Amino acid sequence: MGFAFSSIVTSSAGIFMEPMGKEFGWSRTVLSSATSITAMLTFFMSPFYGFAIDRLGTRRMALIGIVGAALMIASLSQLSGSQVQWTAFWLFYALVGVMIKSTVWSAAVSSVFDKGRGLALGLTLSGTALAQAVVPPLTNVLIDAYGWRGAWVALGLGGGALAFVLCLFWLFDGYDIAREKRKNAVVEAQGALLDAPGLTVQEALHSAALWKIAIALLIMMTITIGLNVHQFEILRGVGVDRTSASWFVGLTGIAGIIGKLITGWLLDRYHAKWVGSITLGITAITFVLLLLPSPTVPIIVTAMIINGYAAGTKLQIASFLTSAYGGMRNFGAIFGGMASLIALGSGLGPVLAGKIYDVVGNYEPFLIFGIIGTLVSALLVYAAGEYPEWMKDHRSMLGRVLS
Repeated sequence: MGFAFSSIVTSSAGIFMEPMGKEFGWSRTVLSSATSITAMLTFFMSPFYGFAIDRLGTRRMALIGIVGAALMIASLSQLSGSQVQWTAFWLFYALVGVMIKSTVWSAAVSSVFDKGRGLALGLTLSGTALAQAVVPPLTNVLIDAYGWRGAWVALGLGGGALAFVLCLFWLFDGYDIAREKRKNAVVEAQGALLDAPGLTVQEALHSAALWKIAIALLIMMTITIGLNVHQFEILRGVGVDRTSASWFVGLTGIAGIIGKLITGWLLDRYHAKWVGSITLGITAITFVLLLLPSPTVPIIVTAMIINGYAAGTKLQIASFLTSAYGGMRNFGAIFGGMASLIALGSGLGPVLAGKIYDVVGNYEPFLIFGIIGTLVSALLVYAAGEYPEWMKDHRSMLGRVLS
């Protein structure tokens, strides 16, 4: 639920484009810049927050971040039409929004789960798919009932309250356990809380496998976040009405939940380079289907389901691969670096798609880029190679348990 709340802005952005664009006269490039402004600041801050997680744990950061994000999302209702105000808002939102990004939830789960880490990450990161399933149609209903201003208030305060209460009572992780052990032993050690195998930050910077994963992640985030933000308008462009488009977009979230659970089960049993490359590669089918002239309802539904299933697993695959090839000793710092690239891709994608539309008048060049990018990302994940020794030991133990 915490990760679902962190995905509200991205999941609802496309639904707000038409009403806000009409009221303020803003182009889609300006409206798409919301996630891009946030992503650029997140790009620089994520590594520092990753270091903080390794030393403070995830609970404190998540609770503070949820409250701050809820208030900032609700305050979007006070926009006056000034683009300076728009930019300033998203800069402030980034300061608290980064505290509830994927690094926090991935670190919490990875610090507790070992043999079932793939499925555990799948369950946790299905939050973004849940948001994608529920938020678009819910946002459309709220806009129709209360206007776009009222919709922002409802999404921010309503979603934030639910996430805060759940995390307040149940978000405890391996960092909390490690801190208690230190306290009981009266040890004041410096450095990471978790005593686990893994690379140092310097070693991670020289890891070819992690760089391949990072580049693949950057490409995939650019493509898929760009598509997610604009898919509502892409469907509107081929003649789908607003209500139907919101429900079609919601299909991607339902498929994403299924995809995360299946992918998690597969990651716990098969090599991640196979699972990751195949799952990311099939996303190309979505872009091919959306390029077809006058797509029928079955084609649209198929495209949305494939996109939701495959694209919804990218953070799950990235988290699993980072813990597999980088280890858990400095997971927060290493995945914080990955999160910077997630932010960079998340920022580039929506603006790139919006700019292409403003210049060309359609999304075809972006969709063609999506086909190429997904296939390149799949090949990079496959090229990550064999697991490090600590992961091989874990797999050997898992095999004995399953047999």
